Amino acid sequence: MNSNRYSYYLDHFTGQLPVGESFDLVERKINIGGKPGRLYFVDGLSDSERLQILFNFLMAVPKEKMETAKNADAFMEQLFPYIKSSATDDIDTAVKFLYSGLVTIILDGFDKIIIADVRRYPQRGVEEPEKEKTLRGAKDGFTESFMENLGLIRRRIRDNRLIFKSYVIGEKSKTDVALCYMKGVADADLVRRIDEGLSLIKIDSISIGDQTLIEQLIIQLKGGKRRHWINPFPKVRYTQRPDIIAAHLTEGKLAIIVDNTPTVILLPVGIFDFTQDVDDYYFPILTGNYLRFLRIANMLVILLLTPLYMLIVDKDLPMPTDLNFIIPQDPFALPVFWQFIILELAIDGLKLASLNTPESLGMSLSVIGALILGEFSIDSGWFIPQTILMMAVVALASFTQPSIELSYGIKFIRVLTLIGCRLLGTWGLAAGLAAGFVMIASTKTLSGHSYLFPLIPFRWSSLKKLLFRTAK
Repeated sequence: MNSNRYSYYLDHFTGQLPVGESFDLVERKINIGGKPGRLYFVDGLSDSERLQILFNFLMAVPKEKMETAKNADAFMEQLFPYIKSSATDDIDTAVKFLYSGLVTIILDGFDKIIIADVRRYPQRGVEEPEKEKTLRGAKDGFTESFMENLGLIRRRIRDNRLIFKSYVIGEKSKTDVALCYMKGVADADLVRRIDEGLSLIKIDSISIGDQTLIEQLIIQLKGGKRRHWINPFPKVRYTQRPDIIAAHLTEGKLAIIVDNTPTVILLPVGIFDFTQDVDDYYFPILTGNYLRFLRIANMLVILLLTPLYMLIVDKDLPMPTDLNFIIPQDPFALPVFWQFIILELAIDGLKLASLNTPESLGMSLSVIGALILGEFSIDSGWFIPQTILMMAVVALASFTQPSIELSYGIKFIRVLTLIGCRLLGTWGLAAGLAAGFVMIASTKTLSGHSYLFPLIPFRWSSLKKLLFRTAK
């Protein structure tokens, strides 16, 4: 019976593997204590030292001891030295483990496939994220290693209530995903809904990025309905800092960890969750509150500075006499509206260029960008110094926001308000801001609550903690 099982495993298991076509897939014929078998592993995902130890052990198993092991479970219990080992009778599961870096062993006479963990993933070291640097506090950050990211969280929360639920998503990529939450602290209904949503996701691959996973999760939570693409505001927050994730988990939020990405997804979040940053909590309360106030004020600058300036130049808004120096005195070729629109596109273009510029050429890009958006553009008559100054202030203020996604959401509302000011003057400003407010107010978090909670519905005790850094 078990010999037939061995032939069945061998035929179907090897039938799924491109042995001989893909050079990194290794098949070895082995004989363990008189039992013939096959061993498979992926070169590049396996630790060579641990693999050699495994080979030495298997070749040294005496025949008399092998005869006492009647099946795979007995073999693992009596003879197998590896703690991280298991057995399965499901061929698809065994293939998935193989491509995850584990060794699979098929032996004649055994009813199951033996799995041994000797994996070693290529990875970079733990280091502080470039985007989320802090003056004080921890300097570690998530990496592309799935288990290492779990360990960075577990190291900070040594509590039995910390739960990691695993999933494998992607018909082709078969990517490891984990849902992380504090049992009894997180909303049980939300945990259940997210768990069901992740389990129902059917997609070819999420190897491109975690945004694909979130889009599919939102579709599942909405019962198959696609999210309205015109809404630019993020439903989740992305971070590479373990201390941020650990802090929010203890407050009842959930985190989704995706293999091969150093970014962890935090949910559910409202717009006020983006006003917080890790530096707020690494400084005294007064300093932390100042930094948070500066961040909120900069959010208003990003949204309102250019529309208000355009209304002032067009004389739709009065300007105090003491500030008349900011109004251009000389005639200019392009209307202020078109100057701002062109500068919006130019600054985003420079950001994209900086992402694709080698570090050795970064200084050259800075010089070229300064010349194009500075002296040359003014001398050619395209722009006036005031519009360049305003856009420079807006660009710098946007860097104070911890979320790139929210910054672009505010940017789109700013451009909409600029268009409204161009068409209707001060009424256009009001209409643009009203449209932006309606868009935010109509947005729901993944838990189904208002995106503006605790402002709408109003709850001062919760709003105070989000607006101000308080002692805990």
